[in-house]
Amino acid sequence: MGSLIRSTASLRMLATSARQGLSVRNSYALHRKYHASGTLKSAESSQSASQIISNADTFIMKAYSRPDIVLSHGKGSYVYDTNNNEYLDFTAGIAVVALGHGNADVAAVVADQATKLVHCSNLYHNIWAPKLARDIVTATTEAYPQGTQGIYAKGSDGTSGPRMFFTNSGTEANEGALKFARKYGKHVAESGSLGKSTSEALRGDPNLKCGIVSFTGGFHGRSMGALSVTANPKYQKPFAPLIPGVTTAEFNRTSELGAFVDERTCAVIVEPIQGEGGINAANVEFLQALRRRCDQVGALLIYDEIQCGIGRSGKLWAHQKYPSDCSPDIVTMAKPLANGIPIGAIMVSDKVANVINVGDHGTTFGGNPLACRVGCTVFGQIKEPAFLSNVETAGKVLDQELKQALAPYIGKIVVDIRGTGLLRGIQFSSDPSKIVGLAREKGLLLVGAGKNTIRLVPPLNTPVSDIKKGAGIIAECVKELAPEWN
Repeated sequence: MGSLIRSTASLRMLATSARQGLSVRNSYALHRKYHASGTLKSAESSQSASQIISNADTFIMKAYSRPDIVLSHGKGSYVYDTNNNEYLDFTAGIAVVALGHGNADVAAVVADQATKLVHCSNLYHNIWAPKLARDIVTATTEAYPQGTQGIYAKGSDGTSGPRMFFTNSGTEANEGALKFARKYGKHVAESGSLGKSTSEALRGDPNLKCGIVSFTGGFHGRSMGALSVTANPKYQKPFAPLIPGVTTAEFNRTSELGAFVDERTCAVIVEPIQGEGGINAANVEFLQALRRRCDQVGALLIYDEIQCGIGRSGKLWAHQKYPSDCSPDIVTMAKPLANGIPIGAIMVSDKVANVINVGDHGTTFGGNPLACRVGCTVFGQIKEPAFLSNVETAGKVLDQELKQALAPYIGKIVVDIRGTGLLRGIQFSSDPSKIVGLAREKGLLLVGAGKNTIRLVPPLNTPVSDIKKGAGIIAECVKELAPEWN
């Protein structure tokens, strides 16, 4: 109860300062000063790490494997545990905290909006969802003027373009995209646009055009629909049977697309750069073939850019590194959009938006004013060319530092170093979990991925000095563990 009273007092203080005309950042500064004085210190913060972990073991389901540290706060590229140990964070909450921890702009917006309107549901309009939608659509089309297909195609009126639907997470965004594709498939089936014999068959039963194709190495989420298109037995087997109508093709293999993607396919879902699968980039020819085949059979091309999108690749979208004839019909996004405040979104082409009617889809929390206002702040910084250029530069430095430091081990215990921007991977010849553990002991947080790969996804504004420091710690760990490597 005491913590609640103190938190309420803090919000009252922020509200009062806002009424007095103080700026959002000044209001936040007052909040920080109030907090530093100890007035807001909660009883929970005095618990030991062992007590906290014991409570987690007792009251939280055992769905995660975590080290015995408890993180308490962060600043920039660093996080700190309850024992005041410092860690350089090359995980960023799994590619989420794009602007770093404890970001003053994000914190100020959260504090200010919390005193105004956090949630009102989609029964009513709010100020920030339309603004964020406009910002994303405008920035996307402006960053890729050569685009003419998919989301870049003009609508039937010659002017309208893509539209947005807000969700709460990446998984939910993918679920929505799959739903939209199923309805679009019925629309195509009923329109009779696929040739006489095919059209007659599909018109007789529009539900036949329901197939979804995904690819090996892909990861799209853990709810039933998203899990069904995530071709990993480790994730799928415990929950089978999954949704019907899903087939899995080989990633980056164009020769078999004709057999997998046919007139009964309503959608193809793929990550332009796979994250969880091991930092694997799609070949240009592969994405071009997907676009052509989807057009031939009236299927939608869905790009899951939840991890590789919104600046992570050094471009606003990873697919914008590819030619325009690779453009998607739907893009899903989430992770960095609000720097850790839960949000996701689906961007769909005009032709998809036109088949979705009132009541076809919905969400209670998606598009709430708090998340969307934070999204406006975060996206507003990431979309700037100078910011994206810095991501490119930092990524090149990371690549160079790793290749130079790990040169003696490449072709031996290091199989490959790959990636783009600040989405990088180091593939090892066997399980690199010992490197992850040793790096943590040395003050660097890393996260694994498929194919014995360590994934490097630091905050997008990580200073070059910290990029070099992280690469150096990785090199130290590899050097120490190399003699005992199997």
